[in-house]
Amino acid sequence: MVRKLIATAAVAVTALVGGVAQADTNYKPLEKDPTELNFGIISTESTSNLKEQWVPLMKDLETALGMKVNPFFAPDYAGVIEAMRFGKVHLAWFGNKSGIEAVDRSGGEVFAQTSKADGSQGYYSHIITHVDNKDINSLEDIFKCDKSLNFGIGDPNSTSGFLVPSYYVFAQNNVDPKECFKTVRNANHETNLMATANKQVHVAANNSEQIGRSMKKAPEAAEKIKVIWTSPLIPSDPMVYRKDMSKELKSRIKAFFLGYGRIGDVAHAKEVLGGISDGQGLFMESNNTQLYPVRQLALFKNKLKIEGNEGLSADDKEKKLLVINNKLSDLKVLVAAQ
Repeated sequence: MVRKLIATAAVAVTALVGGVAQADTNYKPLEKDPTELNFGIISTESTSNLKEQWVPLMKDLETALGMKVNPFFAPDYAGVIEAMRFGKVHLAWFGNKSGIEAVDRSGGEVFAQTSKADGSQGYYSHIITHVDNKDINSLEDIFKCDKSLNFGIGDPNSTSGFLVPSYYVFAQNNVDPKECFKTVRNANHETNLMATANKQVHVAANNSEQIGRSMKKAPEAAEKIKVIWTSPLIPSDPMVYRKDMSKELKSRIKAFFLGYGRIGDVAHAKEVLGGISDGQGLFMESNNTQLYPVRQLALFKNKLKIEGNEGLSADDKEKKLLVINNKLSDLKVLVAAQ
């Protein structure tokens, strides 16, 4: 009975949150396995920095698979999501929010999860400001909402740069950033940190990984910022591949990632992993269920937005909330079953 309930909830969640619909003509199924593997990397910082971090791992993947692996970069997260959707990217590193989009819209499937060098599987979203801003030390200090402050937020598909602060910082405090700040600018983590350090924005969203990396690569900038808010722990990033590749190719890709740093030239692999982000640990096995907590977060954010929308009639509000509450109920069953 319990298994049947879980299976029913899983089907319901798939239908409610999206999934790649057969009627969606923009989704392009793969006709066969690619002869070259295109590896997408979301734009958390500059392309040159990301190449330096990820290309060594791609070269090792290329050797292990015996097929060419091409890096794929885009100016925003959506570029990688859409590239996977159209079959131009076969494997990608995503955040949880963009991972949801890849699973729901691009035929993606989570197969592994990143970890930190100490083995932990999570990181934090932060709100940062310049150390010289002595009067900005907490969220309350930026919620005067007199449109005197410039705010830097992340890519709309970023978990730590956008979704988490949108919910915990703004939705839970009934603050609309566009009504509160003089300007709200979208940028990647590196750009937002540098903009804060250079006093181009007063406050910005960021995360513990980017701050840690900046302490290594740009310490003079990192020393100019201070953290005024820290989120609850965010699950580590998912690795996603196209689920319509053959089982054999997917198994070989998964085996490479789960074995990387555990078997073979362990010292070399750990050196490569140490150069990714602020220092990455081993890849851990994962699946689409790792996205459930972030799905819940996105739904809670939407729920608060609907509840506070005075432009909706009581009937419309009730209908929209019923849909969200049903989604949350189904996800609760699935999370409890993990």
